[in-house]
Amino acid sequence: MRLETRLAQIGTKKETGTGAVSFPVYFSTAYEHRSGGSTGYDYARTANPTRDVLEESIARLEGGDEGFACSSGMAAIHTVMGLFKKGDHFIVSIDLYGGTYRLFQKVLSHYGLSFTFVDLRNPEEVEKALQPNTRGIFIESPTNPLMRVIDLKAICQWAKKQGLCVIADNTFMTPYFQQPLLLGADIVVHSATKYLGGHNDVLAGLIVAKEKELAERIRFVQNSIGATLGPLDSWLLMRGMKTLALRMQKHQQNAQLLADFLARHRLVDKVFYPSLDPAGKKILDEQARGYGGMISFRVKDAGQVPHFLKNLKVIAFTESLGGVESLLTYPATQTHADVPAAIREKTGVCDRLLRLSAGIEHIDDLVSDLDQALEQAAIQTGWK
Repeated sequence: MRLETRLAQIGTKKETGTGAVSFPVYFSTAYEHRSGGSTGYDYARTANPTRDVLEESIARLEGGDEGFACSSGMAAIHTVMGLFKKGDHFIVSIDLYGGTYRLFQKVLSHYGLSFTFVDLRNPEEVEKALQPNTRGIFIESPTNPLMRVIDLKAICQWAKKQGLCVIADNTFMTPYFQQPLLLGADIVVHSATKYLGGHNDVLAGLIVAKEKELAERIRFVQNSIGATLGPLDSWLLMRGMKTLALRMQKHQQNAQLLADFLARHRLVDKVFYPSLDPAGKKILDEQARGYGGMISFRVKDAGQVPHFLKNLKVIAFTESLGGVESLLTYPATQTHADVPAAIREKTGVCDRLLRLSAGIEHIDDLVSDLDQALEQAAIQTGWK
């Protein structure tokens, strides 16, 4: 069955009692043991019928053994990190979502985990970061927000030789464009709030494990800490995922056109989009089915940024991404505010950088909005 069909059919033919096409929302937190034994459902934190369907669906879509639905993307990452113990070390993408950086450096470091941030495109840096206590690699590809593309297959092959667990954040690409488990990763995580939900109306995280034994360990951690997704949010997420294929096609189409437009604009210094980077494009052409809907770009003058943001009419200035509406973020003060300024500058997240999540609106309206906002910012700052 093709991916588009599997997405559209999420939840159908699962409710055998009534034949409901849309799988019901089961709100019950407790389940009666009428014959003196468990029905397979005991308490909602451990299992819920609605959540089960969602978890089965994401596991199939990612090509894994089992899926787990969490209360947020950060809850999903925190759950996975619960597999490890004090003293364990991780190699991590240097260009990383600020919330993940905050979790690693300001929370998990207090529990004895340590992290080395490197450019995972550079094999020498990766080799140098390896320590006797290294237990895993955490990858974003493309990275957030600079859209750096990692050779997942090469990293996974190297990690396997070292006995390391590879954890891949697939939020930007989704299983529609990329399936890290099929390239050798052990665990995939998603902020399902983003493209999988797709409508900026549900907060959720997802985990998919490649092997049964690993899945059992994740299940134990998730149940123990209670980082589970509620039934209504599970249903909302399934509803959003049904249209993922259609949405991702449009997101990518608009992103490519916007990236091309911004690359030609007199007030834009640099555009970051995978298809514009020959090395990144080559990797994705071999390992994925597209380039995604995320773009970052640098304006020529940081003083233009507040005026540009204030003059946007269609695109919303906000922190999230992946919804049908186009959203624009200023990483330095929003998503990456908890990353020290010196590290932001070193990694390229400077005060001229903006991140754009291309929505599904008409491309002419998006181009017009960006153009007028940039030109207004130039006028208001005296830029010729």
